[in-house]
Amino acid sequence: MKAILTGHTRGLGAAIAEDLLSRNIAVLGVSRNRNIELEKRFSSTLEQAEIDLADSAALAGWLAGDILRRFVAGCKTVLLINNAGIVQPVGPIETQDVVTIAQAVGLNVAAPMMLAAAVATVSRDATDTRILHVSSGAGRNAFPGWSVYCATKAALDHHARAVVLDQTSSVRICSLAPGVIDTDMQTEIRATPLEQFPLRERFEGLKRDGQLSDPGDCARQVVDYLLSTQFGQEPVADLREVVK
Repeated sequence: MKAILTGHTRGLGAAIAEDLLSRNIAVLGVSRNRNIELEKRFSSTLEQAEIDLADSAALAGWLAGDILRRFVAGCKTVLLINNAGIVQPVGPIETQDVVTIAQAVGLNVAAPMMLAAAVATVSRDATDTRILHVSSGAGRNAFPGWSVYCATKAALDHHARAVVLDQTSSVRICSLAPGVIDTDMQTEIRATPLEQFPLRERFEGLKRDGQLSDPGDCARQVVDYLLSTQFGQEPVADLREVVK
């Protein structure tokens, strides 16, 4: 069993990487930077590729190479966790920077879909290919100031629904909302001006009241679900509902 994981250098991604490696599952981490700490601890089972996933051309060039194919060669169970994502741009539509919109769509939508297709292609000899999109409640509910973030997460949800209809026998897929986690993204959200994100006070309350999930605990639940027989039964799910 091997796993490809995006955004493995911090937050939930770093916690998922550590959990997988602790279970002796080899990980190919794909991010703009390397995870030096995990590299020191798991030098024999962690491979890393430094790619700006918001740059679709750069990702396409990397996928055209042989690294991904070599990593999964001979593996019967292949995992893909599309974790990397950004919440920017935040604010009403007339304030949004068009370049940032393009980067968000590249990172939040194009990269997961490109990686999903590439992994499904190179793992055709595998008996079990599992694709997990890290989604969000924002993909299922609209929030003011988050039109781009909501749209990109909704795209992942619908991608998973449509892939299931292809009925590829060896592929299971789920777009999973993991809940609200105490990560740098939450810090960024709480620092957003109210005029850009009117619901900021709600997220401040979650932090103040201790209602944010610990990244390590959430990562363990995500991996448990990914490895379970239950995974893929629903194309769109919420971690708080599937893990009791």
